[in-house]
Amino acid sequence: MPPRPTPLQQRSRRSVDASPRTRSTRQQVVSSLAETRSVLTAIFPPDEPSPRQPRNQLATEILENLAKFPHCILLTRVGQFYESYFAQADEVARLLNIKLTSRVWDGHRILMCGFPVIHLQKHLKTLVQQNTRFVALCEEFMRPAPPGAKPTFDRRVARVVTPGTLIDEPFLNPYENNYLLSVGLVGPREDEGRGTVGLAWIDVSTGEFFTKESSYESFRDDLVRIGPREVVLAKDLEEDPSHAIRTAVLEEGCFTSYITAPENLTSSIEKNVGALGSAEALPVGLTLSSHETAAVYLLTTYLRASLMESMPRLSSPNREASKGRMQIDSHTIKALEIREGMREGGTTGSLLSVVKRTVTNGGTRLLARWLCSPSGSIAEVNARQSLVAFFHARPHLRSDLVGALRDLEDATRIVQKFLLGRGDASDLSAMSACISIWAAIRSRIELEKVMEGKERDGLVAEEWSSLDALLSRMNDFSALQSRIGMALQGLRAQADDAEELDEMDTDSVIPPNQDGAEGDLKWQVGNNWTFNPEFSDELGRLHSRFNQLAVRRLELEQHLQREFDAPSLTLRSSMIQGMHVHIARAKRDGAKIRQAGAFVLVSENNSTSSFFYPEWSQLGGQILETSSAIHAAEKQAFETLRNEAKSLLRCNACIVDELDVTLSFANLAAEMGFVRPTLTDDNTFHVVNGRHPTVELGLLSNGRVFTPNTVSFTPDSRLHVITGPNMAGKSTLLRQTALIAVLAQTGSFVPADHAVIGMVDRLFSRVGAKDDLFRDRSTFMVEMLETAEILQRATPNSLVIMDEVGRGTTVKDGLAIAFATVHHLYAKNRCRAMFATHFHELTDMLGYSADHRGEGAFEHIGFFCTDVDETEDGRFAYSHRLRSGVNRDSHGLKVAQLAGMPPSAVVIAKDALAWLKGDADSASIHPGHLKSLGQSLASRS
Repeated sequence: MPPRPTPLQQRSRRSVDASPRTRSTRQQVVSSLAETRSVLTAIFPPDEPSPRQPRNQLATEILENLAKFPHCILLTRVGQFYESYFAQADEVARLLNIKLTSRVWDGHRILMCGFPVIHLQKHLKTLVQQNTRFVALCEEFMRPAPPGAKPTFDRRVARVVTPGTLIDEPFLNPYENNYLLSVGLVGPREDEGRGTVGLAWIDVSTGEFFTKESSYESFRDDLVRIGPREVVLAKDLEEDPSHAIRTAVLEEGCFTSYITAPENLTSSIEKNVGALGSAEALPVGLTLSSHETAAVYLLTTYLRASLMESMPRLSSPNREASKGRMQIDSHTIKALEIREGMREGGTTGSLLSVVKRTVTNGGTRLLARWLCSPSGSIAEVNARQSLVAFFHARPHLRSDLVGALRDLEDATRIVQKFLLGRGDASDLSAMSACISIWAAIRSRIELEKVMEGKERDGLVAEEWSSLDALLSRMNDFSALQSRIGMALQGLRAQADDAEELDEMDTDSVIPPNQDGAEGDLKWQVGNNWTFNPEFSDELGRLHSRFNQLAVRRLELEQHLQREFDAPSLTLRSSMIQGMHVHIARAKRDGAKIRQAGAFVLVSENNSTSSFFYPEWSQLGGQILETSSAIHAAEKQAFETLRNEAKSLLRCNACIVDELDVTLSFANLAAEMGFVRPTLTDDNTFHVVNGRHPTVELGLLSNGRVFTPNTVSFTPDSRLHVITGPNMAGKSTLLRQTALIAVLAQTGSFVPADHAVIGMVDRLFSRVGAKDDLFRDRSTFMVEMLETAEILQRATPNSLVIMDEVGRGTTVKDGLAIAFATVHHLYAKNRCRAMFATHFHELTDMLGYSADHRGEGAFEHIGFFCTDVDETEDGRFAYSHRLRSGVNRDSHGLKVAQLAGMPPSAVVIAKDALAWLKGDADSASIHPGHLKSLGQSLASRS
């Protein structure tokens, strides 16, 4: 995944009007309009009246588009190139590392640069994905013209490419969703900070569309969980830098765009249900809240302004309910490295990378979504676990299904291409292959069912119920597959190499592609069609006529060769010369033709000649018209196949994604020895010999074994205080406990010998704080903000892990804060919590007793610790084994020694520690005594 820009790296955000025409921020508009005026003045000086028809049409089109899209880099297609002009050319040349040149328009020299059409995707990746620029693509569209006439073009911006509106670009990460998120706000501004916000987000490349009602309090958590590439906000927030939503978006480094919305947002949508872009979409105002409605409107309006002619027909959004999911706050998603690792960037070292055994792109995206948003429904989790258990118990079936899935194309994105009106015959072929694999999967499962029934004298219906329920949702597309197979039967391989194409004998011609783009105009080999002529009556009739005309063309060519004694004569066509007679050996074969009055010389050189011949021009025009009609019929046939059961195809793709994830969990359990956890609706949490999945895999790769530990929350011990040495595994234990809860509610088996887990509604962590200089926050301030958020939001069904709270300030202040935090978690939040600390005095304040429990007001607190095992020769090792009790020695000097601190420094540290431990109350040592100590230790060195 490319790194997201930090707030300091972000360029000016984009503003978009609710109408198709877009606007940028005021500074961008002023700058861009000033540039446009200066260019216009240069080309059309004020003392010379601008002509009604500008002297240079291309210059006029470019200037108009620069004024319409001042927030974008404008790339204008001119033949086989995309070009940039004026001041933008300097920026484009610098970003793309291409040559900056110039050209003369109406006597004035202006900057320009360009690159071949075939390099568009590579440069879009640089501009949009790596440098987060907006790119307006101005395309060429062929005007209607008589056959053989030189084509002319109109140019207009067909799409604005932004980070959040990528469609099928090859640089899209196939394993990650590319979300565009919008935020809807309804109501007076005085509700800011305590009201409701609506969220709507979509992956344009897959069509996955969601809405959710969130709150100001939870917005940052949802933002981090969704991980959008671009966020759309209402225009008025651009002028309010202190607004909580805008602040959160910018602080998380999200690329932001702004769009103007009508004053009565709800009314506008209710009057225009089609804002969802789908005829089958449910009425938004009746199914979504007003805040979600606002978000959907902003999202769809922005999509229309950006995608324009590529705007997809969206399905109804999938509404997410907060209560149906484990809520993981933004700090916890990052601290637990659920989706992204913190050390190497990307997914390396993350939970996702460790548990991933998926073999399809869609399955990998679904797995990431499940891990960041585990289920809150016991029924849903049990259904997933039943599938995992089913496949876990059948390794041969599991292996066969995984093998089939490996060959599966990304069906979700192919279907979305079709919904966007894109795609080609290769996508149809890929979809046919997907349908074939779906059928093979179903057949293999049915075979397993028959074989198992015979082996066991009957099936255990309960074991098959979850899989049967999943397969019952799959649709049969065998008829569609047959139609696609028949349509593409005899499909010829396309010539990829232009030189190879030029060397082939051109027996006939076919027209330009349907885009009408000049760069794609090729005179290709005859009969190089996409669809089988037998696919429809219309195609059959047209192919019959084309073949008849091809025969007449061949007869005419042979007749002319004989009549004029010209063996090198051929009938050809080209973009420049149109239909013409070509003589390859002009001196030998051209003499008689020059004397014939019906031939008009078009061009000649030392060896070849070309002539215009009316009979060939007429016949060639008929061939061209018929060829164009065939392509039009093929396009219609393609659209017919593309439109068949698109929503049902997407449904099958989603089911196969689920199948891939559950198979992945089964493989993971088999490889790593995971067990199926039991989920309950109480606050039980009993994990026997649990392991940290990421740390365990790292140790195994180095030939080491992870030390498992048992964690058990009960009504009598619902908060655990953990002490022990540095490097002895306290932080690992905390993270391990949280990750086991995440895996369990995702539907996976868990790394343990046995597990019974009460459903967690919210997961919080306060581990691994660091400073935030951009927001002027010290490490301690960040720590306190995270702690405050946990204490305000945790519920009795939540799970909280906290590590070394209070360490960033003085001992007295830190101890006081640590005690207050534990007290609040215990008495107010009453949640399951693990609290690791080096404040050993804290255990006494909590009433630590001989039975390793708290006393009095803290009787339901349990105390646990880790140890260091020392030998007589001074060597030591961390046991990493958790036991009941308190360890009052943090052994920090041992860590310093392991880290390579100079021996002399270690000696002084030991002497200082021995002196400090000799005082009964080191926290209140007289400053004079400490001064003497410092002078004494310094003199020894």
